[in-house]
Amino acid sequence: MGLSSLEICAGAGGQALGLEQAGFEHVSLVEIEAAACQTLRINRTHWHVTEGDLRHYSAEKWKGIELLAGGVPCPPFSKAGKQLGNEDERDLFPEAIRLVSECKPQAVMLENVRGLLDSVFDEYRAKIITDLKKLGYVAEWRLLNASDFGVPQLRPRVVFVALKKNAAEYFNWPSALIAPPPTVGEALFDLMATNGWCGAKQWRERACDIGPTLVGGSKKHGGPDLGPTRAKKAWASIGVDGMGIADAAPEKDFIGMP
Repeated sequence: MGLSSLEICAGAGGQALGLEQAGFEHVSLVEIEAAACQTLRINRTHWHVTEGDLRHYSAEKWKGIELLAGGVPCPPFSKAGKQLGNEDERDLFPEAIRLVSECKPQAVMLENVRGLLDSVFDEYRAKIITDLKKLGYVAEWRLLNASDFGVPQLRPRVVFVALKKNAAEYFNWPSALIAPPPTVGEALFDLMATNGWCGAKQWRERACDIGPTLVGGSKKHGGPDLGPTRAKKAWASIGVDGMGIADAAPEKDFIGMP
């Protein structure tokens, strides 16, 4: 068995898949949204998925695992919201700390939005580090950009890493790649050309930049699209129609933006 991991607020499994590629085996994935849980179960039939509220979940049975990881809700810290922090009922950082105290993993990795580094949250971040220090961990916050690691997307994320004192000396933050990330056109050209679309090469030339941050799909603001008006305009500038999400690649005679 590889390194063991407990994934919380797993969503559709993006981070979990990355950890799987890095050699981790998930003992369980916890997620509250039914549709996301369905996606997890379909894509990885062998994963143990727990559907439910993290506030009612106990990690006692996973004592001694190597990693507790997850992406706790970002609205409490997002610039797009009111940034209520610990006054927001969706703030689950305290629950993550509770789970750490229960299962005592060797390491913790949590990610969130860039807004969490705003000065208004200085005391909040310091408290989390203090709480983890009391549990025997060395912790640090850092801003990482996905585009620095080969992802064709503007996606800055705050990553929080905490390790037990006896393991902290062996951890190094990853260094940005020297080579620039691929463009959206380079990354998606083979998919766009799958059905023989005549405009695929021309589209690749137009999609000559990294994409904006992928957002959208909010239950509150509508269905599957690529986000608010500003985001849609940014996608349109590189030849992508942000009004919806297609079920398949463009057909041979397709005209317009995919």
